[in-house]
Amino acid sequence: MHVTAFCSQKGGSGKTTLTGHVGVQAELAGAGPVALLDCDPQGSLAAWWNARSAERPAFVSTTLATLAHDLAALRERGFREVFIDTPPAVSRAILTVMELSDLVVIPTRPSPHDLRAVGASLDLAERARKPVVFVLNGAAPNARLTADAAVALSQHGTVAPCFIHHRTTYASSMIDGRTVGEVYPGSRAAKEVEILWDYLAGQIEKLDRRNGFARPEPRGFGRRGVQLFQEGEAPLAAEAL
Repeated sequence: MHVTAFCSQKGGSGKTTLTGHVGVQAELAGAGPVALLDCDPQGSLAAWWNARSAERPAFVSTTLATLAHDLAALRERGFREVFIDTPPAVSRAILTVMELSDLVVIPTRPSPHDLRAVGASLDLAERARKPVVFVLNGAAPNARLTADAAVALSQHGTVAPCFIHHRTTYASSMIDGRTVGEVYPGSRAAKEVEILWDYLAGQIEKLDRRNGFARPEPRGFGRRGVQLFQEGEAPLAAEAL
């Protein structure tokens, strides 16, 4: 099982939007079963998933305190990809999320304020000794600022070569629990998400090869949400919303 955490000190960087979109795209691309986890007390990802009618990807309500137990249960259930949305913070709790992850994705908008905020999240990832991928989000097409931001970030780590541009379709598609690939298939926004997932999947495969792991065959799941515990057991986390 691969765990990818979307982390950023800066609010509004696009963590929730990217977590939902990448999770759905991974499922559509056949990388599932996929689970989405929301560690942000605001519950934006949970609210989006509650509006969703499709059965996949699955969603698990969790907290920073129970995350390790929930990940262990998902691994036992045979999930292959897990994506975690986190609150905008730099704290010991976020460090714990990173330590439990295989890959840390740091979304940032190409603005001076956002770029200055990247350093704190990067420091945590380095303390956790986890690989980092920067994703430029909300970029303006053909803007010099976007190119300059990519160059600046590349001095500190790996930058995803596919930028997520500022498009209203990202927000509008999520109103009823869907993504641009589901509402506007074939659109430029949908293609951006496809390319981003392909890139992240490649990074994950590199980690697998480095660690000598082979991917297991996926298991099927018969319900939309995920119940991590057998009837009568004390739950370690809340039931999927």
